[in-house]
Amino acid sequence: QVQLVESGGGLMQPGGSLKLSCACSGSIFRIYDMGWYRQAPGKQRELVARITIDSITNYAESVKGRFTVSRDNAKNTVYLQMNSLKPEDTAVYYCNAVVQRLLHTGMYDYWGQGTQVTVSS
Repeated sequence: QVQLVESGGGLMQPGGSLKLSCACSGSIFRIYDMGWYRQAPGKQRELVARITIDSITNYAESVKGRFTVSRDNAKNTVYLQMNSLKPEDTAVYYCNAVVQRLLHTGMYDYWGQGTQVTVSS
């Protein structure tokens, strides 16, 4: 099996910064895309940022210039540096990874349990 464990969420004032981490572990052969999604109360889950195995990134328009996604392939970990936080960034943030497992040929989506980010004064 494959597990994704997020860390780094919390409460931050507007204009502040937080860094989320997501470590992927288990029977992994290769991790392809990794990314972050978020879901605010009463809203659908939305893409925040993704990064390919070749470190090509894409971002939601609402976070461009403020958030940076990165990955450490040696540690099977993806990060989300969030700067200039706004109250509308408040949500549960979920990590996602597309993984090829050992002794398997297909690629599968895996999700973390989510970490709460609250931006409020």
